[in-house]
Amino acid sequence: MDEAAPQKGTVTQRAIEEIKAMIAEGRLEPGQRLPTERELAAQLGISRSSMREAIRALTVMGVLEARHGSGIYVTALEAGDLLETFGVVADLSRGPRLVELLEVRRILESTATALAAARITADQLAAVEKHLAAMNATDDPEEILVHDLAFHREIASAAGNETMAAILDGLSSRTFRARVWRGYQEEGALARTRREHAAIHRALAAHDPEAARAAAAAHVGEVEEWLRAQLGG
Repeated sequence: MDEAAPQKGTVTQRAIEEIKAMIAEGRLEPGQRLPTERELAAQLGISRSSMREAIRALTVMGVLEARHGSGIYVTALEAGDLLETFGVVADLSRGPRLVELLEVRRILESTATALAAARITADQLAAVEKHLAAMNATDDPEEILVHDLAFHREIASAAGNETMAAILDGLSSRTFRARVWRGYQEEGALARTRREHAAIHRALAAHDPEAARAAAAAHVGEVEEWLRAQLGG
C-alpha cells in the first residue's frame, strides 16, 4: 500500500518519457494526431489513468494540445510554447531569486545583442530605432515599459536564435519588468536607461558585436546591481 502512490507516479513518468521519445525519434511528428488514449495505454502496457495523467502533463508543457472533438495532437513544438514556463518563474519570483533571474538575463541578453550586431538587417534595425525613439519621446512609465520590451524583443529576434529569444522573452515578461522598473525609475534612472539604450543602438548600427555585448551587459547590470542593493546584498 505504501508503494502505490510512488509507483503510479513512476508509471506516469514512464509514459511521459515514452511519448517524448516517440516525438524525438520521429515516430510522432509536429502537428500529428496521437493514437487514442486506449491505444497508447495498450501499446505502452500501462493503465489508461496513468496515460491520461501523462497526456495532461505534456499538454501543460506545451508538447501536446487537445483539439475539441478531434483528439490530442503534437504541437508545432515552437520554442516559445515549450519555454513558456520561464515567464511564470519570472512573474512569481521574489527577493534573491529576482537577482538570479537578472543575472541569467544579463548573460543571455549580452550574447543575443552581440549576435544581433553581426546579423541585424536594415529593416530590423529600423524597428529597434522606432522603439528607441518612442522611449525617448515620452516620460510615461507605462509607455516606456511597452517600448523597452519591444526594443529588446526586436534585438533578440535579430540574433537569429529562436530558443534564446524564447528564454529571454520569458525572463523579460511584462509583469516582471514592471515590478523591477517601477522601483528602478523612482531612483531617477530614466536618463541613464535612455543613454544605455542609445549605446546598444549605436553598437548595433555599427555592427560591432563586442561593443553591443558590453552595452547590453552594462544595461542589465545596472538594474541587477540596483536590485542587489535594495535587498541588502
